[in-house]
Amino acid sequence: MYAPRVFVSMICALLVFAVATYWIHGSFYTTFIQTAISLVVIQICYFIGVVFMVSREKKRMRKTLEFQKDRPASADQAGPEAIPAVSRHRPTLKDI
Repeated sequence: MYAPRVFVSMICALLVFAVATYWIHGSFYTTFIQTAISLVVIQICYFIGVVFMVSREKKRMRKTLEFQKDRPASADQAGPEAIPAVSRHRPTLKDI
């Protein structure tokens, strides 16, 4: 989530919400209170979303580190002769 884009989108959504609330209720006070409540709810949801994304990334990093720890040491120290060469030749019908 790109923060400036989120904030601009949030402000636009709040402006549309405020206009709609004023049009429905016809009261500046009610519009202000409901828009402020909406702002708080949006901020809470944004915070929860960021925490969720950070925790998901942290779990992914832990799995990656555990996988690297579980690899046998001989695979790391075997050298280039243990890694099979990759052929850049594309098979054709003649090869079959």
